Amino acid sequence: MHVVAPLDSNTVDNTKPAVRDLRRVDIHPDHWYPLAWSREVKRGKAHGVRFAGDPIVLVRTESGNVFALEDRCAHRQVPLHGGVVDGEAIRCCYHGWTYDCTGKCIDVPYLGRERLPNGVRAYPCRESEGLVFVFTGDAQLAETVPLPPLGSVDDKAYKTRRFGREVACHYSFMHENLMDMNHQFLHRKQMGKMRARSLGRRRGENWVEVDYTFSREAGQQPIGEALVFGQSRPDSNIERNDVMTVRTQYPYQTLQIRTSEGSLVMDLWICYVPLDREQRTNRTFGLLSIKRPKIGVLLDIAWPLLVWFTERIFAEDRWIVEREQEAHDAQGADWNHEVFPVINELRDLLRQCGAPATRRVIPIEPSAESVAAV
Repeated sequence: MHVVAPLDSNTVDNTKPAVRDLRRVDIHPDHWYPLAWSREVKRGKAHGVRFAGDPIVLVRTESGNVFALEDRCAHRQVPLHGGVVDGEAIRCCYHGWTYDCTGKCIDVPYLGRERLPNGVRAYPCRESEGLVFVFTGDAQLAETVPLPPLGSVDDKAYKTRRFGREVACHYSFMHENLMDMNHQFLHRKQMGKMRARSLGRRRGENWVEVDYTFSREAGQQPIGEALVFGQSRPDSNIERNDVMTVRTQYPYQTLQIRTSEGSLVMDLWICYVPLDREQRTNRTFGLLSIKRPKIGVLLDIAWPLLVWFTERIFAEDRWIVEREQEAHDAQGADWNHEVFPVINELRDLLRQCGAPATRRVIPIEPSAESVAAV
């Protein structure tokens, strides 16, 4: 009798280096991450958010500008998001200590100006297309790292849906779920019986992408698909000529669908932001753009149906990735037997681009309890 070790184990050949358990690889902080929708940060108000366990306060000043600070007053460490926006600064709700956009303490009501204490950490902060982005890593790099391109959201030829939710799983499960279109069986109630065919994959320094085509083997065409592509023929086993390209450009992900004529009909940009320190929960920020038909108002009329359809798809994806996280937690390591080459390549990319090894880099091997049981 023998123990079957996880796929990435090095227990058979001890000359190989230990492979990092991807579910314990932290996301790299040296990127621009969306931490809130612009609508959530009201003028003259403060809004508390988190990034990988770190509390951050977003402040929209009276002039409408937004800045980001560590969400702890330097005095008693209470959250600044409970404070009062005072012009272009924020005043702590406890003793009135006041901070400007650089994190500098500019006023303590009961001290003289010459005795002001140190301030709090400030984060580079920018707004784009209804999202508030924060550079969570080394602030000196913020000027050299561009904001991510957000697809077709600013193109009037497209109608865009902004969506997001919290999902109780490591961000890597989300990347894998979107990139592996072989999971269409999960959506059989919404999509009917669909078969995905991979056309090939490509890999760069910090990205990987794969192309798919699809054929319907059974079931009716769903309303969401008809809205995007138009009504298809009822014949079964007819493969569409549309090509779907899914790309992880670390740390973001995109999905684009083009017709055989090369027209971009669907454009999705998405980012998964870890909330807790162990990074087992993430908040998803997504921009889904659909090209308007010749009679553009038709898409507006049908938009509630498209939202309903996509919500059902996203709900099923959310449910399954949370079950994957539960399995990882119960087993204590990544025991997946992955056979799809593009997903194994994606995993390598996420390990490579993730934060440097820390205390949570654990060689994957059978536990002592498992060996003793045998």
